[in-house]
Amino acid sequence: QLQFVESGGGLVQPGESLRLSCAASGFTLDRRPIGWFRQAPGKEREGVSCITHSGGTTVYAHSVKGRFTISRDNAKNTMYLQMNSLKPEDTAVYYCAARPPGTSGCDFNSRTYTTWGQGTQVTVSS
Repeated sequence: QLQFVESGGGLVQPGESLRLSCAASGFTLDRRPIGWFRQAPGKEREGVSCITHSGGTTVYAHSVKGRFTISRDNAKNTMYLQMNSLKPEDTAVYYCAARPPGTSGCDFNSRTYTTWGQGTQVTVSS
């Protein structure tokens, strides 16, 4: 069974940091582009960041550029999203996702991601 196990969400104050982790189980990440998406209440799911299978290219949404960092550790079969300087508008359920092995590039077309995590809540509030 292909699945992700997400962790790291929680409640923080504005300006604080969180690191989300997503461990793959039943499959390997090393040949797959991977990404993070989020969905706030009443809003559509949006892309936050993605990284190619080699790690050579990363893409960030304008709203998080300079504050969030995506990374992957293929040896641990795990992906991460470091979130700094969090803002109330970052509040959402965050999802990790992976494309099929052998696909190239990365972008925020969620339909091309075939394996998804269960989601983890991030709440930024004073």
